[in-house]
Amino acid sequence: MVTNNPIPAKGGSLIGATTVNWEDAYKGDNVMWRVPRNIRWGDNVVVREDEAAVFFRDGKVLAYLDKPDRYALTSLNTAIIGGLVQALSGARQEAEVYYLQKRTFDGKFGSQEPFVFRDPDFGLVSLRVFGDYRWRVSGPDLFINQFVGTFGAATTVDVAGRLRDQMLLLVYNALGQLKDQGMRVTDLAMKLSTIEQAVLGLAPSHFSPFGLEIQQLQGLSINLPDDVQKAVNTRSTMSVLGVNYMQYQAGQALTTAAANPSGGAGAMAGAGVGLGAGLGMGYGMAGSMQGAYSAPGSPCPKCSAMVPAGVRFCPSCGNPMGGPTGGPPCPKCGTMTGGAKFCPNCGASTAPPPPRTCPKCNVSTTAAGKFCPNCGGPLP
Repeated sequence: MVTNNPIPAKGGSLIGATTVNWEDAYKGDNVMWRVPRNIRWGDNVVVREDEAAVFFRDGKVLAYLDKPDRYALTSLNTAIIGGLVQALSGARQEAEVYYLQKRTFDGKFGSQEPFVFRDPDFGLVSLRVFGDYRWRVSGPDLFINQFVGTFGAATTVDVAGRLRDQMLLLVYNALGQLKDQGMRVTDLAMKLSTIEQAVLGLAPSHFSPFGLEIQQLQGLSINLPDDVQKAVNTRSTMSVLGVNYMQYQAGQALTTAAANPSGGAGAMAGAGVGLGAGLGMGYGMAGSMQGAYSAPGSPCPKCSAMVPAGVRFCPSCGNPMGGPTGGPPCPKCGTMTGGAKFCPNCGASTAPPPPRTCPKCNVSTTAAGKFCPNCGGPLP
């Protein structure tokens, strides 16, 4: 914040002149300090290695000193600060003086209002962004013109608040550009370093007009709404296990049934033990049945959930499926179809093929083979 440490009187080149400097004891984490009284012609200004002194009047910067030295605002220093001396000479001309620290500062930013990210899978998603950054004053004149002259900042707290808003705006701009390049909500957690680099790439053009330099961005965190985060976690789990959504749901049902051995769940648990012996419950069982789960299925007669072909118990309610029995076998894969018009395993039509006439013995046959069952001759 702006500190009002007293100006030590160390004499000057003119009667009534004062020498001013920013005492180390008052610096701390303050980026700037306004000298409590205006500087006049004849005063002396001490500038140290890690600071700059900016002369401000009528809403704009007159000049700034960033080389370590002791400057007397008299005609003796005209060659060094001639423009400033001319501006202060005459009848009681004065200027405000702001000291700025040139060292690096640490800052934090965080969303007060969510950033809306349009995702092709999840629609409009509200994101909240948090992170840390390091910054320093690179242009003392631009910094004072913007923060003091334009924004009316009087303390370091005012500066920090403005910087926080600008950092959030910069992160949002970077996210918007990456979204246009195909980034999705499901990519955010894995692409944090990419986002940080994109922000740092945009920082110079964004902060240079403020006389600032962003040197580092770290600890970036992007929070998703709970329901979206749950869906993203589900997708990640499915990818690691190598299963599809139906397999994942079946694994969830088996795991839940094993943990709640009562009622229908108890029956499901018993079924799970029979089906998954030696393979484990839940996802282990889902993985072992991947081939079956990928095949077409039929609705459960009890809960109507779609059950993959070959599964003996419904993964949703535990009801025995029984499976098709009787009827002609599928002409393509041999599965018993139970009289269905299409095979529940491969989807082929179960209708008998049209009869063919053997060119050798003229016997009509509906056999699916390549040779006549009567004479062994090749069928057309």
